[in-house]
Amino acid sequence: MAKGKTESPIYVYPAIFTPEPEGGYYIHFPDIENCFTCGKDIKDGMLMAEDALALIVYTDYEETGLPAPASTPIKKLKLKKDEFATYVTCDTTVCRRKFGTRAVKKTLTIPEWLNEAAVKERINFSQVLQDALKEKLNVS
Repeated sequence: MAKGKTESPIYVYPAIFTPEPEGGYYIHFPDIENCFTCGKDIKDGMLMAEDALALIVYTDYEETGLPAPASTPIKKLKLKKDEFATYVTCDTTVCRRKFGTRAVKKTLTIPEWLNEAAVKERINFSQVLQDALKEKLNVS
């Protein structure tokens, strides 16, 4: 996805869960370099894996404009004893909202009387526009 795009596709990659001797799981994504996490149990591991995948895909691929790698079918993965693999999905929208805070300058036109009234009330035009766009787009 090219830098600056607002669409966030859903990504699906296999994750390998490796049991830790002290409990919990070490989780890594063989298709995504430097994408790994851990979880205290399966549920926690799944949540952590989704977060890690979304963050790495957003920062390493979407933000740089590089294409995300293809997803390997689980059946083609070589697992060690006690390991298991499952697909993890992520939507990078949350990362985009949290980390994609680069300001973009917009030029707009409003009636002079409205501008004067807003300036008199010390209205922050940028904040009003952001709030109105979030409401219009039904996003937070």
